Amino acid sequence: MRIDRRTILAGSAILGLGASSLLLSACGKGGGQTVTSDDMSQGKADAPVTVVEYASLSCGHCAKWNKEVFPTFKAKYIDTGKVRYVFREFITPPAELATAGALLARCAGKDKYFGVVDAVFHGHEEIAQTGDIRGVLLRVAQSAGMNEDQFVACVSDEKALTDMTARVEKYGKEANVDSTPTFFFNDDKYAQGEMTMAQIDAAYDKALAKAKK
Repeated sequence: MRIDRRTILAGSAILGLGASSLLLSACGKGGGQTVTSDDMSQGKADAPVTVVEYASLSCGHCAKWNKEVFPTFKAKYIDTGKVRYVFREFITPPAELATAGALLARCAGKDKYFGVVDAVFHGHEEIAQTGDIRGVLLRVAQSAGMNEDQFVACVSDEKALTDMTARVEKYGKEANVDSTPTFFFNDDKYAQGEMTMAQIDAAYDKALAKAKK
């Protein structure tokens, strides 16, 4: 999904933060692929290849890749210690889903983060049919052990939103990302859009060979 370069208003009824905004700009060069304490990752920290996915929780292409390809990718590369996988949140329309979903995943904690991400992606069809973003996200929050008050506090946390804004702007500039999903294998941008397993295999082999030089 192409990222809208205009200011995307993150404030909405679901967030209650009408004055806040996220500016997604793509400028500059470089990788910005160093994994930090702010990153959410799976796999061995010393894996020979780090795969960074820039994705939005409102992105249909990201959801499709998560459902159809990620389970195989995880079994073949993450679970076997070959890849450290990092998921970095971006914001695409509808901004209220992308923003609230990302905040919710963070609130759930590192041990439940990827489960919440998966649940939000799997909720896309229901949201498309009903338009009920809040209801779907509340149910996801409850499945992660949060009550409604905790859910409201989470998606209304201005500091968490400010922190996310800073991350999105930083990585948009440093990694020159302007659409989701975008994948990096180590420091090299490999693909924008959904990747097949054949493409992943080829990108992994290339990154591994380069890392061994």
